[in-house]
Amino acid sequence: MSAGVTISSMSTYAILGCGSVGHAVAEELAEEGKSVLILDKDESRVEALRDQDLNAQTTDIADPSVAEVVADRNVVLILSSDVEANKAAVSAIRENGGEQFIVVRASDPVSEDELAELGADVVINPSEVIADSALRSLESGELEYKARQLADILEGTEDGLAILTHDNPDPDSIASAVALQAIASEYSIESDILYDGEIGHQENRAFVNLLGIELVRLSDAPPLSEYGAVALVDHMKSSEPEVNAEIDIFIDHFEPDEEIDAAFMDVRPNVSSTSTILTKYIQEFDLSPSEAVATALLYGVRAETLDFKRETTPADLTAAAYLYPFANHDTLEQVESPSMSAETLDVLAEAIQNREVQGSHLVSNAGFIRDRDALGQAAQHLLKLEGITTTAVFGIADEKIYLSARSKDIRMNIGKVLQDAFEGIGDAGGHSTQGSVEIPLGIFTGIETNEDNRGTLLQLTEEAVRRKLFEGMGVESSDSSNGS
Repeated sequence: MSAGVTISSMSTYAILGCGSVGHAVAEELAEEGKSVLILDKDESRVEALRDQDLNAQTTDIADPSVAEVVADRNVVLILSSDVEANKAAVSAIRENGGEQFIVVRASDPVSEDELAELGADVVINPSEVIADSALRSLESGELEYKARQLADILEGTEDGLAILTHDNPDPDSIASAVALQAIASEYSIESDILYDGEIGHQENRAFVNLLGIELVRLSDAPPLSEYGAVALVDHMKSSEPEVNAEIDIFIDHFEPDEEIDAAFMDVRPNVSSTSTILTKYIQEFDLSPSEAVATALLYGVRAETLDFKRETTPADLTAAAYLYPFANHDTLEQVESPSMSAETLDVLAEAIQNREVQGSHLVSNAGFIRDRDALGQAAQHLLKLEGITTTAVFGIADEKIYLSARSKDIRMNIGKVLQDAFEGIGDAGGHSTQGSVEIPLGIFTGIETNEDNRGTLLQLTEEAVRRKLFEGMGVESSDSSNGS
């Protein structure tokens, strides 16, 4: 196709082979007022098309002369069920120097490749089209069915809804809870978003504050038994749910390791964020999301996919595209550029000072910390160092060793590395590009922490964790830091 011809400027069409598929396309184009020429070797079919006021000619599309007949047409759709005739038509047009945009019908993957090699711009395999259409219809039908199920539960809920995020909730978990809260409000149900742990990362705190999201500590909320229903959203990321109540609603993009007994479940590991799933429900319930809900969900999708750079699916992209016009992008910019706290700066400084580099892998000890979320930020900053592809930063707080890792090495799944390295001694998890570990301090030392032995504990911990990390990454640790 010539550079001067674009899809938007194409206005004249030729349809070669007018069976049921070609006829349907011809009628649609004619209704749109397009100039359509139909070529088919079946005289009776051509006559029938002329009776419908369609421009049709009797022509064998396998004859090389067909190239001259369609020479003045911008788009040629070759839709015969005879694949050999289709191949002949493509060859004739291209050999004649025709630069038309050619769409052609194939019968199987082999003929798809052959037609593409002959010069077709778009090759359509009807069986694949039907399968794709069937899958889209199935997905749409399943979502409609699920939405009815969810609506039934919400309609039958009294005394409010408790929506639980995962521990130390991140944007995806918070945004998903906010969206479910908005859906519940359409059924006149009051709901509380509950969390355990801390909202430590500056971006997460800015996210909650700027959007005015109300979160309630689990310890400050009424007992779960006092709520009419309990929902878990994006709850699997950190650990298995330990909820002392009957679970009514469970929505996540991670499969639970153990069976969850919930009245309503929607688990989709084929998408990369729970915010994507909740966006689909917002659409299915035909709700116009408020600016705050749309902004939260868009940030949830972006944060979980690292701005669409990590394990992003078409569903995540379409969800983001839907949310984009509703979101407040000034707020998003503020959320993504928060000021760095003094604690984070201290952790980063300590991690830089204590870094050990082996090849492209960096491991560092941040010492005794107050804000464990600062470890992830330090690991992310250190990943920007020249030649570094993987970082791990650990520190001690609350009788535990906390570790956060980041990686841009496509050959490594850092989440799996951490799980293998600390199996049986700590709780590890994560993705291909990031991971975290929590280890009871006594695992390595058997010594209780006090002011007198902090230095000894730190040294013993550092040696053990560094060794396991470098072994897991496939390199050997040296006896001292060499990052300078």
